[in-house]
Amino acid sequence: MEIGVYRPGELTAADRAVWTAMQSQTHLLGAPELANPFLSPEFTLAVGHCRRGVRIAVVREEGEPVAFFPFQRTRLGVGRAIGLGLSDAQGLVHRPGFQWDARELLRACSLAVWEFDHLVEGQKPFAVGARGSFPSPVIDVERGYEAYLARLRDRSPRFTRTTLAKERKLGRDVGEVRYVHDERDPAVLRTLIGWKSAQYRRTGRSDRFARPWIIRLVERLFHTRGASCRGLLSVLYAGGRPVAAHFGLCSERVLACWFPAYDPAYAKYSPGLVLHLRMAEGAAAQGVDYLDLGRGEKEYKDSLKTRDLSVSEGWVTRRHPVALGHRARRAPVRALRNTVVSRPELFGPADRVPDPFGMRRARGPRGQSAAKSL
Repeated sequence: MEIGVYRPGELTAADRAVWTAMQSQTHLLGAPELANPFLSPEFTLAVGHCRRGVRIAVVREEGEPVAFFPFQRTRLGVGRAIGLGLSDAQGLVHRPGFQWDARELLRACSLAVWEFDHLVEGQKPFAVGARGSFPSPVIDVERGYEAYLARLRDRSPRFTRTTLAKERKLGRDVGEVRYVHDERDPAVLRTLIGWKSAQYRRTGRSDRFARPWIIRLVERLFHTRGASCRGLLSVLYAGGRPVAAHFGLCSERVLACWFPAYDPAYAKYSPGLVLHLRMAEGAAAQGVDYLDLGRGEKEYKDSLKTRDLSVSEGWVTRRHPVALGHRARRAPVRALRNTVVSRPELFGPADRVPDPFGMRRARGPRGQSAAKSL
């Protein structure tokens, strides 16, 4: 087994093609979590254009790639998952049945520690370092939208009835309701960013879009149309104007929900909930298996979901002074953030805890602020 470490621009087209094919194959062979677009080469390359220290370890056997491990690294050898604090699926993409030694991999990558906060299932060599696991709700649409809607009516009849009634009322009061699953107008993306930025400030959260590099990342991904990752801007219009929008990432089988927001002037119509039902319908029509709503237990997710995935946070280390120091600094921060998840009155104080990576989450973890946008 050989492990080579590359900068994003050094990854060959052939390796990228293998990576993409591997994601499709692992989905078919019982590892659907690896089909998430946050694990795609496109997402890693996009982060690499916006942030320093992005590297990709390629594991080869007899010259053939068998695994891809993207990460970010500091000069001191502190590693973190690609887009830590932004990405909702992290880990090593590999062929079915591939086994690896975490410490050996870290040594080859010149890492003393590798931190994650959304480690997907099936990553046993990394999972030994998990400090906690959390549900990540999903909406299954593999059997089609009508099957999902029927299931939703059985499970949450009042919620379903009320949401559909609000959509009809929106049409009567404001004008024709129209949904665009894949809006390509950059001006609407800017509108969504403005809504989301205002929502962060209104709810006392750290504004992600105050960081220019995050705007650059989202804009780059908006124009990404890869096989395993494409930017998807979904918009709900009423009376010819956008009233709710969502930007996420989509692979062949998974729509990863990311940035939902709406125009507060239309809050009484619950446009975010209406939008999510339309997104489920649009995703089902395109052959997507499920929508990943992201880590975080919130009422609207409980109403929409069909089941939960599980993601973990923590870090894996090898014997190194940097690893000991990093763990001592990060453990209290992680503990504090998880404590305030269910206590909204503490969101503001927790948000002021220093973030040594400059990657502070604007939701904590996904759900608190996002719920207000629905």
